[in-house]
Order: sequence, then C-alpha cells, then structure tokens
Amino acid sequence: MWRENSVDLKLNRFYEMSARAVLCLLIIAILLAIVAGVGCTVYDLRLVFQQDFHGASKQIMVDLLTVLAIIEVLRTALAYSTEGRVKVTYIIDTVIVTVLTEVMAFWYKDIEWQEVAMTIALVLSLALIRIVAVRFSPAAARREL
Repeated sequence: MWRENSVDLKLNRFYEMSARAVLCLLIIAILLAIVAGVGCTVYDLRLVFQQDFHGASKQIMVDLLTVLAIIEVLRTALAYSTEGRVKVTYIIDTVIVTVLTEVMAFWYKDIEWQEVAMTIALVLSLALIRIVAVRFSPAAARREL
C-alpha cells in the first residue's frame, strides 16, 4: 500500500513538473506573439499615410484587438501557472474581445440581420456567463465563509 502511494506521488510530481515546463514554453510563445503583434500594429501605422484613413484605422483596430485577445490568453496561462486552475473569467474575456474584433469587421461588410442578431445574442450570453462566473467563483465562496 505504501509503495503504491509512493509511485502515485512520483507520477504526480512528474506530471506537475512536465506541465510547468510546457506552460513555461507556452508563456514564452505567447509573449513572442504579443511582441510580434505590437510590431505589426506599429508597422501598419504606415497605412495612415498610404491609404484612406478609414481603411487604415480598420486594420489598426483589428491588430490592436487581436493583441488584446492574446494578452487575455497570457493572463489565462499565468493564472493557471500560479493558481493551478484556469479562471473562466479570463477565457470569457478572451472570447468577448475576439467577438468584438469580428463586430468591428461588421462595420465594413454587408451582413444579414440574422448574423447581427446572433452576434448580439452571443455577446449578451457571454456577459451573463461572466457575471455568473464572478458571482459564484470559488474565491467569492471562500470570502463568504
């Protein structure tokens, strides 16, 4: 019996160390993606002088919102690294920022009203889920005790 616990403990320790190593590589990759995204955004500033302002601002806004979505992914990875669990609110924030990027693209497209209605329903449901996740989070439950 004691031997089985020892093996389980070693496997658990190996899993935790492996997960931390992979997570460190993932965090480095996310940081590099953020730096690349900021670089692309700065590079796209040249479009203000080369294209019409409307098209240039669209591209810059999409770049900025994409970088913000990547930052939210980084927050999720860092929260998992420090707390050992994924925070649902960070994931929902990432999805909301990504959906808002698509909404920004709607301004420049001819779309059907059904797509707009589905997008509005998606954003409202994500906002509701985020409110519920904050209200009933494990941290809030611990504070009430």
